[in-house]
Amino acid sequence: MDIAFRLNGETVALRDVAPTVTLLDWLREERGLTGTKEGCNEGDCGACSVMVTDHSGAHALNACILFLPQLNGKAVRTVEGVAAPDGTLHPVQRAMIDHHGSQCGFCTPGFIVSMATAHLNGATDHDVQLAGNLCRCTGYAPIIRAAEAAADQPIPQHMRDRSVSATEGLAAELDAPWVQPVDTDALATWYANHPDATLIAGATDVGLWVTKEFRDLGHVAFLNRCADLRGINETDDGLQIGAMTTLTELEAAVAPLYPSFAELIRRYGSVQVRNAATIGGNIANGSPIGDGPPALIALGATLHLRHDQTRRNMPLEAFFLDYGKQDRRPGEFVEAVTIPDQPDRLRCYKLSKRFDQDISAVCGCLSITVEDGVVSIARLVYGGMAGTPKRAQKAEAALIGTAWSETSVRAAMAALCDDFEPLSDMRASASYRLQTAQNMLLRYWYADQDAHVNALEVSP
Repeated sequence: MDIAFRLNGETVALRDVAPTVTLLDWLREERGLTGTKEGCNEGDCGACSVMVTDHSGAHALNACILFLPQLNGKAVRTVEGVAAPDGTLHPVQRAMIDHHGSQCGFCTPGFIVSMATAHLNGATDHDVQLAGNLCRCTGYAPIIRAAEAAADQPIPQHMRDRSVSATEGLAAELDAPWVQPVDTDALATWYANHPDATLIAGATDVGLWVTKEFRDLGHVAFLNRCADLRGINETDDGLQIGAMTTLTELEAAVAPLYPSFAELIRRYGSVQVRNAATIGGNIANGSPIGDGPPALIALGATLHLRHDQTRRNMPLEAFFLDYGKQDRRPGEFVEAVTIPDQPDRLRCYKLSKRFDQDISAVCGCLSITVEDGVVSIARLVYGGMAGTPKRAQKAEAALIGTAWSETSVRAAMAALCDDFEPLSDMRASASYRLQTAQNMLLRYWYADQDAHVNALEVSP
C-alpha cells in the first residue's frame, strides 16, 4: 500500500510500503539521514528521537519502533530539519553549544529533537521531557542548563509543521499485507475476517517483536487512523477511555481525579514511549507487569470488547485468565475501558531498579474506603506478583469489616502470603517481592495518617 507524509517540510509519497519497515531504518538507509541514531533499537535510549506532528500536535517519538505506515498523513522532523532552511541554528542547538552540552555526540541528535519538541510545546519540566534520552558522557547538568536557557526564546516558524492528506487506509484486496482502517466499524469487519492478524496501536511492544525477535507479523492492521477509538469521554457513570488513547493523554485526564495514577503513568516510560503507547495495547498484551491494569482494576474498571457487530463488557480483572492468556476471542479487540466515578482513595506504588522509564518489579495499586472508622471496601491489586495482574483477595477479606488501624493493616499484610507465590527473576527475588508488596500496604496506611512516606520529598 501507499503512504504520504511530510519530512522536514517536504512532502514524501511512498508506494508499496512494507508494514514493518521502521522509520529509523528508512531514514538512514533510504534517505541518508544518519543524524537519527540507532542505540538500543527498543525505545529506551532516545538516540533515534524524531518529532511527529498530527492533528493533536507535535510529539517526540522513538523512530526505531515506529513503522512507516504509522506516519501516513503526518509530518516528521529529524535532527537535520531542526535548524532553519538558511542554516540558522535552533535556540536549543545554540544553547547546547553555549553550555557545552555535548561530548561524544552520539546521543546529542536525540536530545536536540526532544528539546526542540518540548520548546515548541512550551514544556519546561526538562527532567521529565528528557528522561527518555540517555547520555553517558556529558552528564545531564549542562544539557538541562541548555534547555533552561532556550526555554524563553522564540519558536522558529519552520518548526510549526503541518500534516498532509493521508492515503486510503483499506486496500481493495483483502489479502493486502497491511490495512489502515479509518474507523472502528471498518476495523471490526476486517478483523473478523482476519482473526489471526496483528493489530498495531502504538507499536511500543509490537515494535520489539520486529527489531528484537525478527517476527513475521503476517496480516497487519494499523489503528492510528481510527479516531473513534481514541479519546476520553465523561459519562454519567465515569470516564470512558478509548483503546487508542495514549498514555500521555490518559495521564492528563486522570491527574485531577486520581493523581497517584497519573504519577504512575509518568513513570511508565519516557515521554517518547507515552506519546505512542495506548491504554488498549497496555491491556490487550496481557503483561503481568503492565502498569495500567493494576490501577484500573483497583478503580473497578470495566472493559469493553468488540467482535464484528457484537460487543460485550466485563470487569477488567476478569480479562486476565493466566500468564499469556486473556478472555479475548479470535477477531475480538479492546474498544474501550470505563472507570466509574468514585472518591479518590487510590494510591499507586511502583518498585523498579530505575526510578524513571523502567519495568516494574512490583506495582501495587491500592484503594481502601473507610466509613465511620471501619473498612468497607478494599481493592488491593498487584502486578509482578503472579502470572497476571491480580487482586489480593485474602488480604482484602482481612481488612473489610475491621477497624482502620495499623493492627488490621498488619493482619492483611500477613494474609498477602496466602494470596501470592511470586517468582524470582532478574528484577527481584520472590521474598523481596512479597516483602515489598506487604510494605506497600503499610505505606498506604501511614500515608492515610498524613505521615511523610515519599522518599523523594525531602524537607529541612
